[in-house]
Amino acid sequence: MPRPTSDVEAGAVEAGVEAGAEEAGVTACTARAADAELDDLRARLAAARLPEAETVQGAAPGRRRWGQGVPLGDLTEVVEYWRTEYDWRAFEARLDEIGQFRTTIDGLGIHFLHRRSARADATPLLLTHGWPGSIAEFVDVVDELADPQDGEAPAFHVVVPSLPGFGYSDKPTTTGWGTEKIAAAWVELMGRLGYAKFLAHGGDWGGCITTVLGGRFPAHVLGIHTLFAEAPPGLTTDGLTADERRWTEDTHDFWHHRAAYAKQQATRPQTIGYSLVDSPVGLLAWILDKFAEWSDTEDSPFETISLDRILDDVTLYWLTRTGASAARIYYESHNSLDPELRVDVPSAITMYPRDIEKTPRPWAEQRYRRIVRWRSPDVGGHFPSLEVPEFFVRDLREGLAAVLAAGR
Repeated sequence: MPRPTSDVEAGAVEAGVEAGAEEAGVTACTARAADAELDDLRARLAAARLPEAETVQGAAPGRRRWGQGVPLGDLTEVVEYWRTEYDWRAFEARLDEIGQFRTTIDGLGIHFLHRRSARADATPLLLTHGWPGSIAEFVDVVDELADPQDGEAPAFHVVVPSLPGFGYSDKPTTTGWGTEKIAAAWVELMGRLGYAKFLAHGGDWGGCITTVLGGRFPAHVLGIHTLFAEAPPGLTTDGLTADERRWTEDTHDFWHHRAAYAKQQATRPQTIGYSLVDSPVGLLAWILDKFAEWSDTEDSPFETISLDRILDDVTLYWLTRTGASAARIYYESHNSLDPELRVDVPSAITMYPRDIEKTPRPWAEQRYRRIVRWRSPDVGGHFPSLEVPEFFVRDLREGLAAVLAAGR
């Protein structure tokens, strides 16, 4: 399907697509950015107009150094690397290795990665990303999930869709593509691949969608693993431990003092969208700020996350011109999770210590009625598949194994 910045070529369905998927409207595809687009990106980076340095410039390494946003010195270094050394073609090749596909659901083209396991006992697994993430969050863990080196570890047929308005999925042209509709679309997508029943995992918006999947579609969802366990509103802190109360205080502080980005994208996504689509440096700063603040690091996200992986994510937003369309998920779904929704399928929940929103287990239990595994690791933030990928895979496997055991 033609796109303004990339040549997305539909081809014959490759081996590994479930039998009948082509007839169901699933086609293999590749995505290639035109050389002219990459040249334009480099030219824009070279011609960028940057502000003066932050007034806390020279602060000692630590979070205070980022107190006014991305420091000028850090951004300048990343921009120079992006312009002169970063290799987008390597990321394109990685997506091809995993397997890229498209289908149309409710009139909207959906792009997704699909890696079938060689194991006969593999279980279908849907991985859903959030914002400011993308399918780039999962490219380093797909292989080990599908074909683990340890033959005793569970294996999965892995499906990683791009949210509507993100990456190579189409941009909605009308309102309505919120988390409820996306969850229903994911059930349709999995069915087209021959997966009538499946497991689901997500964090951030992906965690919200995973919750909706478990609550609305128990006939299709075997169970869930989520990093985001939003409790019903109106619960009190009575009976919570000191640590659990601290979680609620941290979450309250985040939403009241550090969530301006969410308010902007929930109320005026079009306004910020002009900057995100027109300026690669503006897009980089908008996204890099979140990788820095939400990662389990002391000074820079690059302490744990590959610079190339972050640039894969940012460049995907840039080449597909999805800065505005991705922001609209906040307009569609901010604070929209049904307060009455309950999840009765087996659920595994992991709360990483430096994530932006952590829910005490007593609160989570009011929505997730069959929590079969609960973990609070010592390390990790909002992007664990990038920050601590080996631990992430192990935790996901163990959580899903508990879910499957509970469902037998």
